[in-house]
Amino acid sequence: MARTKTSKAWMHEHVTDVYVRRAKQDGYRSRSAYKLLEMLEKDKLVRSGMTVVDLGAAPGGWSQVLAPLVGAKGQVIALDILEMAPLRGAVLIRGDFSDESTLKLLEAQLGDRSIDLVVSDMAPNISGVGLVDQARSIHLAELALEFARARLKPGGDLLVKVFQGAGLDEFRKQLTEGFASVAVRKPKASRDRSSEFYLLARGKRQVS
Repeated sequence: MARTKTSKAWMHEHVTDVYVRRAKQDGYRSRSAYKLLEMLEKDKLVRSGMTVVDLGAAPGGWSQVLAPLVGAKGQVIALDILEMAPLRGAVLIRGDFSDESTLKLLEAQLGDRSIDLVVSDMAPNISGVGLVDQARSIHLAELALEFARARLKPGGDLLVKVFQGAGLDEFRKQLTEGFASVAVRKPKASRDRSSEFYLLARGKRQVS
């Protein structure tokens, strides 16, 4: 019964959410597009010609925002284990980005391009057990950082979703060690009750 009430409450919130309605009106695949739009406006992260990799991209809302901004001379590559509907201006790769086979597909797509920006709006499937969910969310953030360490060009940026809780301080320390600056972003489109926010790590340090 409690689960049914919770599901009904979530559905009511979802259908009355101003950003959900705006997404439908504006043709975006998800309300999260507005989170990215706000951060891009504030931090001027994207310009024409850039190469951007969107990790855990399904259903494609962030890539949908990014593709027109990088333009025909740029490239957006969206990776997810879930299938995504074709998206104009973006290359979709289905697979786990921590698997070698998926990385080979990515490398083939990149050619001689280097990655300017890595974005990750990944979140775990919620179990309802706080410690478990937090551990899973930190693990996803660490996977995004690991990917950025290996693939992002020196001077490049990483934008990653995190949740307040255990392991966050250590993760943030890792970002500080690998990038010139780390800033906290909490877009207006993030739900107030959510503990999610974003860490923007800019200027990947050159590995000596």
